[in-house]
Amino acid sequence: CPQEGKAAGLVLPFCNTDTMNLHLAEIALHVAPGAHAVVLMDQAGWHLTPKLELPANISIVAIPSKSPELNPQENVWQFMRDNWLSNRVFGSYDEIVDHCCDAWNKLVEQPWRIMSLGLRDWACGF
Repeated sequence: CPQEGKAAGLVLPFCNTDTMNLHLAEIALHVAPGAHAVVLMDQAGWHLTPKLELPANISIVAIPSKSPELNPQENVWQFMRDNWLSNRVFGSYDEIVDHCCDAWNKLVEQPWRIMSLGLRDWACGF
């Protein structure tokens, strides 16, 4: 939630419908009671499939394809790559996962950063 500087995420080995369902369930756990989350998604196949199990407290807004500038998550990924994930050599899969988890936890500890990377004036009216 860039409005409040909150984040919910998972480090997973795949991007597919099953992992997207896990991710949506994780987001749903972090939505304040009585609130409703709007999740902006590009048009990746696993984002908009009818097989998604959409929690009751989440709605999806599809953004146009080939428009990463509309997707705040692209800025988050770029920041994480630039600051914590690039130019590394890993000795194992577990090292990769540990490093990704560490980077994510660093971001979560910086709510002001989440706000600056994720806020979009056009998206705040939902």
